[in-house]
Amino acid sequence: MTYFGEHTPKLGFGMMRLPRTHGQIDIEETKKMVDAFMDAGLTYFDTAYVYEGSEEATRKALVERYPRDSYTLASKINAKMMCHDEESCQAQLKVSLERTGAGYFDYYLLHALSDANVALYDQYHIWDFVKDAKAKGLIKHYGFSFHGTPQLLDELLTKHPDVEFVQLQLNYADWENPAITSRANYEIARKHQKSIVVMEPIKGGTLASPPESVREILHNANPHMSIASWAVRYVASLDGIITVLSGMSTMEQVLDNISYMKDFKPLSEEEQNMIKEAQKALDAIESIPCTACRYCTPGCPMGIEIPDIFKAMNWYKIYSMKDKAKDRYESTVQKSAKASECIECGQCEGVCPQQLPIIKYLKECADVLEE
Repeated sequence: MTYFGEHTPKLGFGMMRLPRTHGQIDIEETKKMVDAFMDAGLTYFDTAYVYEGSEEATRKALVERYPRDSYTLASKINAKMMCHDEESCQAQLKVSLERTGAGYFDYYLLHALSDANVALYDQYHIWDFVKDAKAKGLIKHYGFSFHGTPQLLDELLTKHPDVEFVQLQLNYADWENPAITSRANYEIARKHQKSIVVMEPIKGGTLASPPESVREILHNANPHMSIASWAVRYVASLDGIITVLSGMSTMEQVLDNISYMKDFKPLSEEEQNMIKEAQKALDAIESIPCTACRYCTPGCPMGIEIPDIFKAMNWYKIYSMKDKAKDRYESTVQKSAKASECIECGQCEGVCPQQLPIIKYLKECADVLEE
């Protein structure tokens, strides 16, 4: 199946997690990282209006130092964050162009579409806005990044067939994860013959330090390759991939990524089998098998966001990341009730398609995440 962007280098530089000193992006260190990336023949950079300081840093480290035709630059428009109406949302493109000084964006995305925010992009007429921007030469290709269900993705690509690409969260850990549906979303995008930019290939860094059972499988398969390299090469080996974004924050990460992506080679059949073994090892770890269908939440008398709490708990169960699990939990319960506020009415268990012991799980979440 054909796709555009097939000649783009398979590693993209995500400018969201740039190095910081005293809270400010370290421009000089970012310049060195950009130079190493460009010197390796890698050219795709990704930023966004809502990434604090990123667009300005992109101007200083990249745009002001390299010819415009020597790199590819992507940015995004967000209808949920940092705007309040159609005018303030549409103004983001002008501001992004001013911040970056790029003149135009090679790729421009409607940012982080999901079931919760997609209506705003219609309400603010963003689809028509970006198509008009393309006609004016301010952007070359338009698409969207996505964090929703396969059903919504199918609806959007059917409704907007002129979308040229989508940006999806794909990684081997989430390939069959019912809460992320990486495989299903990938297959929907390819069914519509859309090119794909990959985000979160290392799942926020967790697949660089996976559970020991996974690490052992991959290290034994090739002790000379970094553990993170397996995750990046796995998604880069899929059909229809424009590039794989890695949010790099250190020179060490840049150099490691370059070492195996400068001359990218798809995973061999034997390596694919190792990934399958790693996936089996992940599946064997006890977790809460919530599919995030959210049947349980509308009728909860306490307003507990059960799926989001379970998602936070699984960061601890699967990856032993207690601090990150607590951070996710605290972010969730700032806007809803705590797990400990469950009154054990059983409404949630009565409607759960998976027949999960939700009350028991909520007690466990409270014990671990509220301690």
